[in-house]
Amino acid sequence: MVQIVSVIPVSGGWAVNNKALAAPMVFLSGAKAEAAARRLGETIARRGETAEIRVYLRDGTLVGRFVCTPMVELELAG
Repeated sequence: MVQIVSVIPVSGGWAVNNKALAAPMVFLSGAKAEAAARRLGETIARRGETAEIRVYLRDGTLVGRFVCTPMVELELAG
């Protein structure tokens, strides 16, 4: 299952939303919100799930989409 992490505009700033969060994380800067969303996506991926980060502009346009996938360890034949 893919977990969606959204960066959306809110009054006075930007919010990062994900179903696992008790409440949205709110930032004054869109860049800080996006960085927090990427960190959250990486954390989700380290736990073995895929995360899709969606970044929206103030007009509601989807401006960016990033996918964080779980790391898979490969066993090499020796």
